[in-house]
Amino acid sequence: MLAIPITALVTLLIILVIANLSSGEKKIEHKIERLYASDDPQFLRSMGLLLGPPVLSGNRFEMLLNGDHIFPSMLEAIRSARRTITFETFIYWSGEIGEQIAQALADKARDGVAVHVLLDWVGSSKMDKRYLNLLRDAGAEVIQYHKPHWTGLGRMNDRTHRKLLIIDGRIGFTGGVGIASEWTGHAQDEKHWRDTHFRVAGPVVGHMQAVFMDNWVKATGNVLHGPAYFPDIEPMGDGLAHMFSSSPSGGSDDMQLMYLMAITAATHSIHLASAYFVPDKLTINAIVEAAKRGVKVQIIMPGNRIDTHTVREASRACWGDLLKAGVEMFEYQPTMFHCKLLVVDEFLVSVGSTNFDNRSFRLNDEANLNIYDRDFAKQQTAVFADDIKKSQQVTLEAWMHRPFTEKLIEKFVPLLDTQL
Repeated sequence: MLAIPITALVTLLIILVIANLSSGEKKIEHKIERLYASDDPQFLRSMGLLLGPPVLSGNRFEMLLNGDHIFPSMLEAIRSARRTITFETFIYWSGEIGEQIAQALADKARDGVAVHVLLDWVGSSKMDKRYLNLLRDAGAEVIQYHKPHWTGLGRMNDRTHRKLLIIDGRIGFTGGVGIASEWTGHAQDEKHWRDTHFRVAGPVVGHMQAVFMDNWVKATGNVLHGPAYFPDIEPMGDGLAHMFSSSPSGGSDDMQLMYLMAITAATHSIHLASAYFVPDKLTINAIVEAAKRGVKVQIIMPGNRIDTHTVREASRACWGDLLKAGVEMFEYQPTMFHCKLLVVDEFLVSVGSTNFDNRSFRLNDEANLNIYDRDFAKQQTAVFADDIKKSQQVTLEAWMHRPFTEKLIEKFVPLLDTQL
């Protein structure tokens, strides 16, 4: 009598696991043909049309290096808000900086500013509940994204990894930083991580706000609109940019598509900084082909000081073809390297929340800002060069003679690639 119910239960659990571990969308399976270079007007046109929002002019960008520059700028912007603050993040843990930001947001909410905070439930699991109470008591609207519920178990593996702060619909922040003590300081030791964030002004901030609204509507069913959230923004500079997003429920492959298009169009150089670098075979082949046609490819990743060693092992397992093609691989030494940056031909700069792995490409909700500005790109490559000075290059010979135990571990780690 119990056989049918048990069978039904097992079937249900299998369905939930499959739904939880897959994006449900068809992934990119074939290489992208090289039809134009990055300096061809078609490149800009294709990037804008295929990735969604059009490229907008009139923007200004400011790079913020490490916590000592990032957090003061974010706090200053929060305290300057007059009408609205929208904030979405993955990591929000306890600590002094978490309390400072919660207090600043609460102060603005008490002043009558509409404050909307979207925190990933998994990423904010270490957050002091006092901060939530502080915000809510002040009148801020706080939502924890995909908090476990029996009706949404299939969404448990879909996390919002986006990092967005928008002030009055006019000033935006994005990049790699989380709200935790690890991101404070200036990467001076292994307890203080290396990361970069960006402050943006101009019409593209409307794109950033729209990306926030994408998940806000999913989480609350409420549409925030009008001039308080989407004001008419005058040009603030001459930079070209657009922001786009991806999620398992829509356009899950947009981030990988962007990387593949940019790599395929590269003519001179590719500089990639990635906290978690676990590319699939299609992406590896695109990088290898770029290197073979004379593109100088340099990649910086974390060294032994990394928060997830499984990812490092999975990453190192796939370096063989890259190193053989002449790709220069570097491991950052002083501390955890959490940057997420792509610079192509000192023209395209892509920044945001996306890591170079399957979790970002297919499972997480991500958002990236693409900037098309040669002066800004040169600034980023200068910082990249400084990071290389603090990194150790891994040669093909050194990789081939890595310890036997590492090679053994690497045989099994790729089995987890879809979740890394």
